[in-house]
Amino acid sequence: MSDGLARDGREDLLAALETHGNVTVFESPRSITTLRPARFQDGDVVLRAARVPAATAAEALILAIGPDPSGVERQLASLPISWDAGAAEASASLTLPPELRNRVTRFEIAGVQSAGAVTLTDDALQRREVALIAGGGDREGLELLSPLYYLNQALVPTADLIDGTLADVLLANPDVIVLADVAVLTAPEQEAMLTWLDNGGLLLRFAGPRLAGSDIGRAEEDPLLPVRLRSGGRSIGGAMSWGEPKALAPFAETSPFFGLAVPDDVTVTAQVMAQPDPTLSDRVIAALSDGTPLVTRKDVGAGQIVLFHVTANAEWSSLPLSGLFVQMLERLAVSTRPAAANAAELTGTIWMPEDVLDGFGVILPADTLPGIAGERLATGVPGADMPPGLYAGDKRRIAVNVMTDETELAAMRWPARITIEGLAVTAQTLLKGWVLGVALTLLVIDILASLLLSGRLTGPRAQAAAIICAAALMLPQTGQAQETDDRFALGSLTEVVLAHVITGDAQVDDIAAAGLYGLSQTLYRRTSIEPAMPIGVNIETDELAFFPILYWPITANQPLPSAEAYAKLNRYLRTGGMILFDTRDADLAGFGSTSPEGQRLRAIARLLDIPPLEPIPPDHVLTRTFYLLQDFPGRYAGRDVWVEAAPPDAAQVEGMPFRDLNDGVTPVVIGGNDWAAAWATDTNGNRLVPVGRGMAGERQREVALRFGVNLIMHVLTGNYKSDQVHVPALLDRLGQ
Repeated sequence: MSDGLARDGREDLLAALETHGNVTVFESPRSITTLRPARFQDGDVVLRAARVPAATAAEALILAIGPDPSGVERQLASLPISWDAGAAEASASLTLPPELRNRVTRFEIAGVQSAGAVTLTDDALQRREVALIAGGGDREGLELLSPLYYLNQALVPTADLIDGTLADVLLANPDVIVLADVAVLTAPEQEAMLTWLDNGGLLLRFAGPRLAGSDIGRAEEDPLLPVRLRSGGRSIGGAMSWGEPKALAPFAETSPFFGLAVPDDVTVTAQVMAQPDPTLSDRVIAALSDGTPLVTRKDVGAGQIVLFHVTANAEWSSLPLSGLFVQMLERLAVSTRPAAANAAELTGTIWMPEDVLDGFGVILPADTLPGIAGERLATGVPGADMPPGLYAGDKRRIAVNVMTDETELAAMRWPARITIEGLAVTAQTLLKGWVLGVALTLLVIDILASLLLSGRLTGPRAQAAAIICAAALMLPQTGQAQETDDRFALGSLTEVVLAHVITGDAQVDDIAAAGLYGLSQTLYRRTSIEPAMPIGVNIETDELAFFPILYWPITANQPLPSAEAYAKLNRYLRTGGMILFDTRDADLAGFGSTSPEGQRLRAIARLLDIPPLEPIPPDHVLTRTFYLLQDFPGRYAGRDVWVEAAPPDAAQVEGMPFRDLNDGVTPVVIGGNDWAAAWATDTNGNRLVPVGRGMAGERQREVALRFGVNLIMHVLTGNYKSDQVHVPALLDRLGQ
């Protein structure tokens, strides 16, 4: 069997197989579709898909998968992509807000079960949110002297920047806050900053004239500084100082900057000095050539504070003018890396697998897999020793995908001597009916032959036998139709199925189906009922006895049922079925008004065997079958909901909260609140129709769902909640 792709070593394998005899290749003719790693470019996520073969035009749907705010994995976005005829590659751009983009864990091609159709995301796509705050206002006309100018230039390509006051940005909970020459914070700001640090934030500070001239961190260590500072600053190589500007020392192995090359032209002319301290050596992560600390760091809770002892602009050093500045920010995880790591960066490191993909593109846990050497990870090519997946290091995660930017897809070209067969499945031909028919025919022939040979098949008997045989041969072949009807009946009888009457209005029918789907999902989550997918029924042709309830939305132009359909509907109502009639006009008219839908309902109900009706009384079992309710809203909150009237002799017993109505289920419920619209959801659980406004609307939708649950429980269980055994619990819930 072959997947249709050209691979190294396949010719050698073919030659080895041919030594044992003729070779037949089974290969699917359908196209192979793959997805390359996602890239962030010009504010969009760029996705590229490749396919083989590329003869005809084609389309596909790419899904963005990740956790929602509650941590449940779901589809966050989708993007259609299309190939022109003859095109092997296609690309499309997806625009997502930073909060949503950072949640995406993978992209996959819908309907393709292959690891090649899945691309995992890592830190290169999940850009960090960075807040920039400078001490004092920027000087007009001197952009290059702004404390934030070089930071903006370094971070814009790889991070999402946030502007605002410190109080505002803390509310946004960014990943990093940068303070450029900010000396003093108020007590509330300092307390909020420490809380943010405890939760894993990174505070990056730069020195400057304000910090050098302040008194913070002098007598004792400031909570928002990594080290104590000396008064004033240090000037090196200026007109009023001795010595030359200082260069940077090579980074130590314990430094996060270890391995970065230090350019010779990066020098420092001024800095703030750290006070000698027993902990100072452990907190220095970069120093000048004379050993003076240049960058210091300390941990605070789950977060960190990092201080550059120079300014963020070029006044005190040439560091912001160099590429080293950008690399140092990347190593501190202030920004994400736009490109894949190279072998030099990963040498000597070990990366632990977090998740891996199987051949079908399913994510599996990697708890028992060993770590991967950085040199092997740098190749980016998955294998038996390094399956495709997500690998985590100390401060970074790297995704290894089946497809890379350089992977080429090519169709396998087999030699002419090789037989190629497809993987098409031959459709089955059902022979059961024919075999039984032939067997019965042979049986009849055998009987007739026996009678003839025995001399008993003469005179009128022979004529009768001939007529019977001719009639048997002329019987219609109804086996297939009967089998289809049997499957429909079995599917409806083995599970609870909610059904709606097909009206002929596509929009109304779609909302009805979506409404029953949403109600079915609510029943599944909240009760022991596990309904199957809802079904639309044609009252003229379909059997109704399989369904406990029919939801019938009324439209103004709906045709009246035929006489046969009326007979079927009346039989359904008399044998325990329920019909929920919904005129969907409660926003315009009450029950009994002259709306077009109300008039059509009157016409439809004229020939139905409907008992006397009354508005739902406060003690009706529908108010307590599962939830305790007094209102029955849908999309609209009209109060006119009618059910079968109680018997005239249904008196309330003293001490009981409701009348003794322990017999029967109302065959009809009539209203106009458009319940299906309030219940309607798509297959992802998203609401399709708005209800009300704000939280009041959501509360109305919740009550509508509870009414639907009560309705189905009433249909399936009858009036059991009127039994005496339930009285104590109901009295307790009712506060009586």
